[in-house]
Amino acid sequence: MILKRISILNYKNLEHVELDFSPKMNCFIGQNGMGKTNLLDAVYYLSFCKSATNPIDSQNMMHHQDFFVIQGFYETEAGDVEEIYCGMKRRQKKQFKRNKKDYTRLSDHIGFIPLVMVSPSDAELIAGGSEERRRFMDVVISQYDKEYLEALIRYNKALLQRNTLLKGEVEPDTELLEVWEEMMAAAGETVYRKRCAFIDEFIPIFQTFYSCISQDREKVTLIYESHAQRGELLQQLKDNRPKDRIMGYSLKGVHKDDLLMQIGDYPIKREGSQGQNKTFLIALKLAQFDFLRRTGSHTTPLLLLDDIFDKLDASRVEQIVKLVAGDKFGQIFITDTNRDHLDKIMKKIEGEYKLFGVENGVIQERKEEV
Repeated sequence: MILKRISILNYKNLEHVELDFSPKMNCFIGQNGMGKTNLLDAVYYLSFCKSATNPIDSQNMMHHQDFFVIQGFYETEAGDVEEIYCGMKRRQKKQFKRNKKDYTRLSDHIGFIPLVMVSPSDAELIAGGSEERRRFMDVVISQYDKEYLEALIRYNKALLQRNTLLKGEVEPDTELLEVWEEMMAAAGETVYRKRCAFIDEFIPIFQTFYSCISQDREKVTLIYESHAQRGELLQQLKDNRPKDRIMGYSLKGVHKDDLLMQIGDYPIKREGSQGQNKTFLIALKLAQFDFLRRTGSHTTPLLLLDDIFDKLDASRVEQIVKLVAGDKFGQIFITDTNRDHLDKIMKKIEGEYKLFGVENGVIQERKEEV
């Protein structure tokens, strides 16, 4: 999938942007706070029906404006043209359309334009709580497996209903609890099974990318943990009712799953240097890209790289440049404040590329030679 053109009105600090893109490499140079990340976020929005940084849609409108619009014009690998439109007015529901037809459910769009974004906020995958690592698994699997996404939606709905009963002032109705527990268990088993299959296939891909970037300096791995490994989820939910009632929420289930991230035999959160952490995160995301490219719709995802070279030594930067300049990657959007990093990448690109300057929400293509 190639994003040929984007049109943006009033999205964050981007008042009016109209850009045509290169099918290979698109580089955005500018100081922090100028709008580089906002442009990538608009591209992300067209794939996931939401911002990567702020889930509250109304807060993504430009200050003192009452609407925003993002339109993307794509070309599939078969040569078909696809138009994706997103528009939202303040205090109204957002509209999402494909080729001028409204989606019945936004979830139907997820996976149509596969996309992987690498950004400084990914540090939360290591430093943050388990919900960040579950979200990582969810974002990958949901883009190629509709059954997984539907099971996850059912599970979260049942979890919400069970928790509402648990925290109520009156003793919850046992039969009603059982209805939601059965839905949680059935959907949860599907989620668990598909997360297991994903992680088993994902680990060697991730380890290969890490070894390439680090030049085999360290060994890394991922370990998936779930309550579903301890027996039937339905029985665990029933057995845990008294504790859950005291706490007011569900202590057992796949909403507590975690993905342990290790360097050597120790948690990278505790043992990893800044460079090792950054390498770990970039390897995770490049593995995510490779995984999506080979599964689901078999469409090469878009790759968004937001300020990824900070805190990396020269040899690791060199390895990443070699990787993304290779023919395994399709269309790439990359931002940096350092022109030298972009120069190194463009020297390795044999095909077409475009360079854009970003300043105070204004984005203009630069024609000068690199």
